[in-house]
Amino acid sequence: MAKKRSVNPHVLGILLVITDSFFFSLMSLFVRLAGDVPTLQKAFFRNFIAAIISLILLAGSKEKFKIRKGSLPYLFARAIFGGSGLILNFYAIDHIGLADSNILNKMSPFFAIVASIFVLGEIPNKVEILTVVVAFIGAIFVVHPTAGVASLPALLGLCSGLGAGIAYTFVRKLGNRGERGSVIVAFFSCFTCLMCLPSILLDFHPMTAAQWGCLIAAGTVACVAQFAITAAYRFAPAKEISVFDYSQVLFASLWGLLFFSEVPDGWSILGAVIIISMAVFKWYCTVIRPKKTEGTTA
Repeated sequence: MAKKRSVNPHVLGILLVITDSFFFSLMSLFVRLAGDVPTLQKAFFRNFIAAIISLILLAGSKEKFKIRKGSLPYLFARAIFGGSGLILNFYAIDHIGLADSNILNKMSPFFAIVASIFVLGEIPNKVEILTVVVAFIGAIFVVHPTAGVASLPALLGLCSGLGAGIAYTFVRKLGNRGERGSVIVAFFSCFTCLMCLPSILLDFHPMTAAQWGCLIAAGTVACVAQFAITAAYRFAPAKEISVFDYSQVLFASLWGLLFFSEVPDGWSILGAVIIISMAVFKWYCTVIRPKKTEGTTA
């Protein structure tokens, strides 16, 4: 009898990262399709669904809602920076192209390198410093200032990447302390809902059935994406597969073209190529080159 061939964990991790990117790109699409709903209202409903699902999972877990001793300050930091980054990302999605808003948000890994100096005490090497500098130049091309003044939505989109990068650094800090992923997701989702709640209570924007549907869909696909990325990093290290997360930009470009007839201009394309190239270059230096060196010295 022939033996069953097991799936390569590395390949499975890559497929899950691409799945995560696909569903996060759909989240961007549904956020845009929701139309003239205020940004904070969109952010509330996107996180409300994630909060409900994550709380149900925690309630059914062995440790329930227990938080590790000393984790609370880092959970607050992750939620504040992550929530701010998400809100700014939603604002950018509504005011610039889907591809541009996604690539600016994907500056987060480079901002995480800088944040890791202060949060984790990790000093970047020469390759990491180079990729941060060149990727930032790429971001300038995406923002492409006119007459010395950059587009406010594009700058806020870049700040969304800053917030996400710092948030991911605190996620690593919490992971190093042994905090559960479900606790991190639940705390973030609930905290972001609370951030947006005053705006909802003071100025709720009535929504059509279609807008309700879009925001429910945005929250649902974001949950799927979150579970996919969490599973992905169980099968392979982040440094080996995170570069494939940039496929989200390709998916977002496709949705922008199909649904909104958006065609990125030359500067945006150049900036995206620079940023993605730096991500691939860092991946090569971190993963591929060391393996080649090991092979030649073996």
